[in-house]
Amino acid sequence: MKRLLLVGGGQTHVLVLRALAQHTLDVELTLVTPSPSLPYSGMLPGWVAGHYTLDELLIELAPLARAAGARVVSGSLRSLDLDQRTAVTDQGQVLHFDIVSIATGAVIDVDAIDGAREHTLPLRPLAAFVSGWQNILQRAAAATGTFRLTVIGGGAGGIELALAAAFRLRTIPLPMQVQLVTGGAPLMPGHGARARALIREALLQSGVQIFDTTARSVESKVIHLDDGRTLPTDVILLVTGASAAHWPRAAGLAVDQRGFIEVNAHLQSTSHPFVSAAGDAAALTIAPRPKSGVYAVRAAAPLATNLKAALNGQALTTFAPQQRALYLLSTGGKHAIASWGHWATAGRWVWRWKDRIDRDYIAKLRLTKT
Repeated sequence: MKRLLLVGGGQTHVLVLRALAQHTLDVELTLVTPSPSLPYSGMLPGWVAGHYTLDELLIELAPLARAAGARVVSGSLRSLDLDQRTAVTDQGQVLHFDIVSIATGAVIDVDAIDGAREHTLPLRPLAAFVSGWQNILQRAAAATGTFRLTVIGGGAGGIELALAAAFRLRTIPLPMQVQLVTGGAPLMPGHGARARALIREALLQSGVQIFDTTARSVESKVIHLDDGRTLPTDVILLVTGASAAHWPRAAGLAVDQRGFIEVNAHLQSTSHPFVSAAGDAAALTIAPRPKSGVYAVRAAAPLATNLKAALNGQALTTFAPQQRALYLLSTGGKHAIASWGHWATAGRWVWRWKDRIDRDYIAKLRLTKT
């Protein structure tokens, strides 16, 4: 019996499990994941803003794993031996495989800014962020003066989080201030001018202070900016760009300049065909795309198809990601921005559209509960 190892319990492998559950496979299937549940990132800003309960955005992995016939191993991958085809978790467990699929997502490099490891709450891993945000709300409610929260990161994730935090903190009857340190680059790089203008307008209307510069270092109550200013703050949320884990390069996998696993059109490693990778952990050599959950979700179906084909010795299919993706970005209240290429619009109807898509997605994954 062949052994298939899925490393990472994020959106890509959640959908792979759902696909595998619809087929009878003669395979020993194992999922390695650090958390028994997955907070759905698309609804996370809505949860931060107070529009959703935690239960509404959690995807329980055990029912999906049972339906697919997979055992679940708690932990994160520490190392990979490609010659022996073994993986070692951070708990010291050794797992053998014939084929391994890696969809661990990207990480936030907490060492890129001096002091960030000790004094910030990174957006990822999501489970740790959820716990940390609940603690922040308690601290804000207990504050005796102005409570200042700063988000470092001017991409879509950082902007959504700043807007959501600003909306939520307004419910606390104390002076609050949300600050956004963009990193010096234009807000939401990669989006059209209309979308960027709508985002900046939403930030200004929400009272978010924008600092178009880079954080050089952080301490417990202050951020030192590259332009020489110091920014007082009580809490720092770190939402900087996607970085690669260190172990793929250390294992000997082919990686791109940033350290992400290089894969071909079949989502196979370009150096080791028995290794597949998708989502933010992968770099598609034939058609590079931004790191985004949109592309991670789209890769799940062809990944599942090719994993089944590889196990059965069948021909593989080609993954062709879309040229552009639709982004639906919440702006704090029940209001959102839609961005597609150079086109963008905004309104409460966009939020209702996004809400329906997100709820349908969660419901689809909960159909496999047993």
